[in-house]
Amino acid sequence: MSGTLFIISAASGTGKTSLVKALLENCPNLKVSISNTTRNKRAGELDGVHYHFTAKEQFVDMISQGAFLEHAEVFGNYYGTARHMVEENLHQDIDVILEIDWQGAQQVRQSYPNAVSIFIMPPSRDALRQRLENRGQDSAEIINQRLNGAISDMSHFVEFDYVVINDDFDIALEDLIAIVKASRLRQNIQVIRHADRIQGLLSN
Repeated sequence: MSGTLFIISAASGTGKTSLVKALLENCPNLKVSISNTTRNKRAGELDGVHYHFTAKEQFVDMISQGAFLEHAEVFGNYYGTARHMVEENLHQDIDVILEIDWQGAQQVRQSYPNAVSIFIMPPSRDALRQRLENRGQDSAEIINQRLNGAISDMSHFVEFDYVVINDDFDIALEDLIAIVKASRLRQNIQVIRHADRIQGLLSN
């Protein structure tokens, strides 16, 4: 298995989704794992593109079978990352990104302790509040709840390998690209990807 598993987490309003989209456009051989969910499909969403929409009974069966690397119940709906889809890509030398929260990251590390984990932080609380307000979707009460939740989430940054501050989008993207490139040059990965070449260089 020569693909690398990347975990990218962030608090709400940090800009993670936009950064990951740009990262995919700039790094070949990299894809985002599509999660399973039991929630209803929203307008414009496509099965297999945004989520794998799954019946609750089937999802529960998959949990009992150990089919998920991580899963959680959020507001009565289940979300999870299917193990076989991630492993299939990694075995094909494709690097995979999991966009999950810190709790999901804890679960994934149990199966993949060598996964590369990245936490994206906003530059300040004021900037985070402004981003949440600019969405124009929530009341002041909901924004305060999201901000408090974000502060709690951010306290878990110490569990991650890398921290990227999303102050300037282009700089944050450059940081993510650098992490991906450096991770691909790790000795244990290079030994697998270039086994014949390395053997040829070292053999008598």
